[in-house]
Amino acid sequence: MSKPSQEYQAIAEQAALNVCNTVIPMDKVPANLLEAYANLFNELLSDEEEKFAAAWNAMPASAKGLIGQAEFHGFYIANSWLQLSRVAQDIAELADSDEAIEEKEYNNIFTRLAEASLKESVKKLKKARTDRALLNSIKAVIAGR
Repeated sequence: MSKPSQEYQAIAEQAALNVCNTVIPMDKVPANLLEAYANLFNELLSDEEEKFAAAWNAMPASAKGLIGQAEFHGFYIANSWLQLSRVAQDIAELADSDEAIEEKEYNNIFTRLAEASLKESVKKLKKARTDRALLNSIKAVIAGR
């Protein structure tokens, strides 16, 4: 995916923040986690491997017509971050120390979680074509309501 426009980025960022705020008040997130969120946002927005673009292009027009691409991109990024946050918390609770975390094999966990989140997000949007309550819920969280 080529570098998104500033407008696209602003829409995706606002959608992602709104979705995250429904689960975690972002103004209460520690600075180091906000930095990690910003890095994840930038990485998934740049879509260098074009996984998001491929998933978006493969979706039926009826699904793509439900919400804008930038809004859906933000929805997917937020879902990825939330999943990654849950896994990181589980890992931290299980590990006795930072060294124990490093010793465990968590290779490609980010990639796997991002791919799973993209598949889940696509599945939700496709299902929303026939499930008005789900569509309304998706639109509400993207809008920050």
